[in-house]
Amino acid sequence: MSSDNNSTIPAFCQGIQHFGEKWPEFDKHTAEAVIAEGQSAISNSADDSSVYQTLLAADALRYLTLQVTGSKGSGHPGGFASSAEAHASLMMLGHTNIVTEVGHHAPGFYSSMFLDSSLEEMGIYNMDDMMQRFREKHGLLGHLSGAIPGLLAPAGPLGQGQHFAMAGAYLHRDKLFPVTIGDGGMGEPYVLNSMMHFHTAYPDITNFLPVLIWNGYSQEHHSMVSLHNNKQMTDYWKGHSFDEVILVDAKDFDDSGQQGAFVDSTRFSLKQRLAFAKAVLQGIDAAAKSAMAGKLTAFIIKQLKGAGVHTVGAKSHNLYPADTLDQQHIIDGLQRRALPAEAWQLVRDNLRRAGGGPAVKTVVTESELALTPLPALAMNEFSSEEKAVPSTAMGALVAQVGLSDARYVVTNADGNEASAMKNINDALKIRHPSHDPLYNQEPDGQVYEPLNEDACAGFAAALALFGSRSLWLSYESFAINGWPIMQTVAQAMAELRRKTPSTVCMFTAGALEQGRNGWTHQRPEIENYFAAMMRNGNAYPLFPCDANSIQVAYEYAASSYNKSMIIIASKSPLPVYMSLEESRRAIENGAATIYETPAAELKTVSKGTVVFAVTGDMIFLPVFEAKDKLEKEGYRVRIVAVINPRRLYRPYDIAWDTVAEPDNRFMDDDHFNALFDGDALLAVSGGPSAALEPVLIRTRAARRDTFCWKRGETTASPAEIMEFNGITANEMLSRIEGFFSSKKAA
Repeated sequence: MSSDNNSTIPAFCQGIQHFGEKWPEFDKHTAEAVIAEGQSAISNSADDSSVYQTLLAADALRYLTLQVTGSKGSGHPGGFASSAEAHASLMMLGHTNIVTEVGHHAPGFYSSMFLDSSLEEMGIYNMDDMMQRFREKHGLLGHLSGAIPGLLAPAGPLGQGQHFAMAGAYLHRDKLFPVTIGDGGMGEPYVLNSMMHFHTAYPDITNFLPVLIWNGYSQEHHSMVSLHNNKQMTDYWKGHSFDEVILVDAKDFDDSGQQGAFVDSTRFSLKQRLAFAKAVLQGIDAAAKSAMAGKLTAFIIKQLKGAGVHTVGAKSHNLYPADTLDQQHIIDGLQRRALPAEAWQLVRDNLRRAGGGPAVKTVVTESELALTPLPALAMNEFSSEEKAVPSTAMGALVAQVGLSDARYVVTNADGNEASAMKNINDALKIRHPSHDPLYNQEPDGQVYEPLNEDACAGFAAALALFGSRSLWLSYESFAINGWPIMQTVAQAMAELRRKTPSTVCMFTAGALEQGRNGWTHQRPEIENYFAAMMRNGNAYPLFPCDANSIQVAYEYAASSYNKSMIIIASKSPLPVYMSLEESRRAIENGAATIYETPAAELKTVSKGTVVFAVTGDMIFLPVFEAKDKLEKEGYRVRIVAVINPRRLYRPYDIAWDTVAEPDNRFMDDDHFNALFDGDALLAVSGGPSAALEPVLIRTRAARRDTFCWKRGETTASPAEIMEFNGITANEMLSRIEGFFSSKKAA
């Protein structure tokens, strides 16, 4: 029912549509906030008033979640509703560095940031403001983002949140990092697998706490673990190295006669609701203390999805256009959860003090993490007379960074030796419980090697987002298995209100080197993914052409902030085309000429100028072979290495002005035309052609074409796989002759 006593309604409640009657014994348990001014948590989880006020906070979260989603007839209230007691308990206990695996819990997390006043940082002062800004541009986006004040990390694809919790625990050993996980995502085995591997590698880091929201349903159906009994679920976690698993089942407190294994605690009597809330509060308290004391611990809250909102089960997952605030089933849900006006200020006082102040002022990602200064990297300048392995040259620099920055972590699933980067392992050591010098294994190593690209990408991306340097190394062909979290974090970095080191990746063993392994190791199509991301404004695929330019590319990437840096390179000995200084100019400008037919060798009448725009390193071998053939036929040739194609776009092609740490440096038309003007242009890549788009859309060459990857095959050599894809000197010569013969005929 609505309250008539407007004088008791705090200003931040403007827009709250329903208020309820006082609960029994309300005055007894709400005389003052149980988190007093100057405190950061309740002092006793067994205290009846603390339990009472925790349950008030849980219902406040439920109410706000339903009203804010109902305001747009859109959004996801059901999953968070079943977590409300656990989320409120974490906050009341002062553990506010909370991340989640479940993007659909966003409206609940926004509600918690509204209650602790963090959202005032973005101009949201009352409920009307929150409803207006929910799921709108420059507002509260549909899934979590680290750009929202007080929230630590994004959440979208399932199975990612635990990486942020583990990164937080790694960087801040004195704080607890809870991560809520939905049982709908438990069908993804890598959630627990990644935590098990992390615990094996870092057994002393246990200050992260998975909180499983076991509510029986996924997005549109029962969850895959809905038929587990409590023992099976507990054993499942213990089988993944968890020493302590605390499970609180709402069914044990039910006095309303609900059927089924999953029940809605909000239908209990108040006495039993409080008993359930007390069990959750004490269970969370025990789990937090266990985790902080060195035990790998999990907490499980088991209650029906949608507990306390408009409906239950998978039907509570999201609202549709008809589920608006004027519909009776939404009104009924809100009225069931409506708090007395006097409760709202109490809840806000508690949550604003929890953790030492509003999350926007206190959680670890709201300030920049102090970084060890990046050392001046000692580079090995290779001469043009020698061949050198690009990946090995970069590995030497990675070793220097790791030796100077103890927090630096290199992740790799397939092994650095396989990518000709053993020098990284020699210097930094593989983190492994088995000490073995033969394999560079040490318990304190800085090279993290779970055999799962998601775990590699996730930990590396999370460390960067939380403010520390990292590097993900992978075979290009396998990188797609881990890339989604890298893209998620790249987008988050574009929105952040603080500086943080860029995510840095290097993908070796490109398709051209993997002939014997066949098409399973030939998947350069992921480069199209990177190329498409360039338009985001903060994504930079880098294509160093040799062992000198890769060193400069890594220095460039490691020195940058709030960007996604992706280096593509080979692990084979290859020619050297540029000096270090030339490489620096090339990466800053975007491209550089590495060969042009000398004037003295030009025939009196040239047939025309052929320009090659090339991304890659090994792919230059057929290009230079084609150059020889073309010059013999009387053509002038210019070969341009496209190192940093993002620089070659026009400013209006890129959303550069929408991102944090914006970069508006683009090659102007005069410099672009000086590089790429010719009578014909061939865009050549050992992968797909998308990275060369900026060249193709800007070139003035009347005749242009591409030579690039088509599909994989088993072959005996790089030359054979290039021939299979039509990337040969003879094909290039034939294409050019076709251009010029048609021109002559015309």
